[in-house]
Amino acid sequence: MALGLSAIFAIAIPGAARAQVAGTVPSGSIDTTSAAGDGDAQEPKRKLVKWNEYDGPITTLRLGYGLAIDYVGYSQDDESKQQFRLTPELGLRDFRLLLKGKFKTKRNITWCVGYMYDGAEEQWFFRQTGIQVDVPEVSGRFFVGRTKEGYSAVKVMTGYYIWNVERSQSLDAFVPILGDGIKYMGYFKKPRLYLNLGYYDDATSEDEKFAIYDHQFIPRLVWQPILSESGDQVLHIGVMGREAKPDNDALRVKSKPGAFHAPNFLDTGSIPSDHVTGEGIEAWYRKGPWMVGSEYNWEHLDALNGDHPTFRGGNASVTWIPTGETRPYNVKGAYFDAVSPKKSVFEGGPGAVELILDMTYNDFDSGSYLGGKFWRLTPMAYWHMADILHLGFAYGYSKLDRFGTKGTTQFFQFRFLTYY
Repeated sequence: MALGLSAIFAIAIPGAARAQVAGTVPSGSIDTTSAAGDGDAQEPKRKLVKWNEYDGPITTLRLGYGLAIDYVGYSQDDESKQQFRLTPELGLRDFRLLLKGKFKTKRNITWCVGYMYDGAEEQWFFRQTGIQVDVPEVSGRFFVGRTKEGYSAVKVMTGYYIWNVERSQSLDAFVPILGDGIKYMGYFKKPRLYLNLGYYDDATSEDEKFAIYDHQFIPRLVWQPILSESGDQVLHIGVMGREAKPDNDALRVKSKPGAFHAPNFLDTGSIPSDHVTGEGIEAWYRKGPWMVGSEYNWEHLDALNGDHPTFRGGNASVTWIPTGETRPYNVKGAYFDAVSPKKSVFEGGPGAVELILDMTYNDFDSGSYLGGKFWRLTPMAYWHMADILHLGFAYGYSKLDRFGTKGTTQFFQFRFLTYY
């Protein structure tokens, strides 16, 4: 389904694409800025305080934070209870401190530091941390340090900004949240092409939870055939790939069912393998308060016993903001920003309401490797009360087919988000 939607978007709208002209929308629905930490530390449109900003002789500095608290409850049929014994849980998802700034140099050089408390691990970890150098000579910029691989718009975005309650199971299973290395991000204005090239290894992160590969190389190419100045329209079509060597010559492909506090529903177990490749496609079309799109991913393992299992999955989403806001799109990063209400509840307004319908499907069965098949339908709503305060409400209806048992699980989820 997701593959079909992507093909439809790429084929059905070429006439509209040719009619559009690249540019910056005055309303702010298209963002052309770039700095270290983008996607993780977006500055709010409304500046509530000034004490968290410093303009020094060498660099600027801004202190931000993020806090996410999740609740999940369940309703299971008898088959689902045979697969898992699930109990409701309310707890911290994560808490993070974010520092970012710009050096007072002729060449644009920005930096960021992310420090996060992981609620599952009950430990502090450095997140996106490094230095970004603009190199207009090659139409882009380089980031050196710990960062997102650059695979997929939704994976590049921090979990605070995505429109779903969680990323798709295939993204969580195939792509680690971070990597230590170097990333080139280029933007070519005339053809409206974005190029990401990243190389990462685990020399400095061997003991980190995300370091499941010895090294990985990630290319991503995005075409933006529609960037409307007046119609708040964006058409984003991307292809991406991965080539990697699993850590200790073994890889376990696993994922939770769209609920942070739930166990892994999909799990292949450890597979001896010394080489992994993958590819994905993504297509998103946004017009004003409406957005529709999909993503699909494949992962291929070269098992040491000679097998070549392939796992796959993706999702399709439709979102609508009935209060009239438009989710901004970052041109130079090829991802979407957070929703900002026209008038927050603190200003006497309604905030912004975002309604989402998401369908995800994943197949982690391949030959003798039985990780399971899982699909989930999720209607949900976000109430963006202000730039700093967001509430999410989600219902999920799912089916897990694993080891000959097909279990139905319903999810009842609530999320509290605050970031600045």
